[in-house]
Amino acid sequence: MKITKAIFKGSCTQVSKKPAGGYPEFAFIGRSNVGKSSLINMLCGNRQLAKTSATPGKTLLVNHFLVNDKWFIVDLPGYGYARISQKERENLNKMITSYIGKSEELQVLFVLMDLRLPIQKIDLEFLEAVAEANVPCAIVFTKADKLGVNARVSQLEKNKKELLQYMTELPPVFCTSSESGLGKEELLDYIEVILEHKDDSAETDSQ
Repeated sequence: MKITKAIFKGSCTQVSKKPAGGYPEFAFIGRSNVGKSSLINMLCGNRQLAKTSATPGKTLLVNHFLVNDKWFIVDLPGYGYARISQKERENLNKMITSYIGKSEELQVLFVLMDLRLPIQKIDLEFLEAVAEANVPCAIVFTKADKLGVNARVSQLEKNKKELLQYMTELPPVFCTSSESGLGKEELLDYIEVILEHKDDSAETDSQ
């Protein structure tokens, strides 16, 4: 798949107020400062699309970007550390939980993790909550360019093994770099397959 058009369609704090259209949604989430906005910009080929910041926790709303006039990329607030008050953090958690649990258009939740780091407790807790909500997810390891090829492969396998200690089976796993473009084609092809399957199912249902 090639993204030829991606535009910001709006922000919201409630599922009922998200942009209209009923388009399939692919949401991205991760700990603060994991490189989420940079990854979205890399996928869309537009460094200015999703706002990036050196300060963790700057995404405080659910942001929708319409891609190729056919589907949404959804930029969710990060979980974990952010320079906000406890009350604001609780509100963000409620917003995230509500979106994940109530958005009927959500196809896949991409959970981002920094490849350079061991699996964090907060990531495991979040994945457990996603599983309990019965939401399809995929894992995206970011910042792969910060490691050499051998170190990258070794750390990826190590993280997969650690995840399997807590999961019966791994969801799809991707290794990416916003700097080099690593993983872009694989991620977009994965999304394309899901969209094609959805179109085929809709066509079958209409017959």
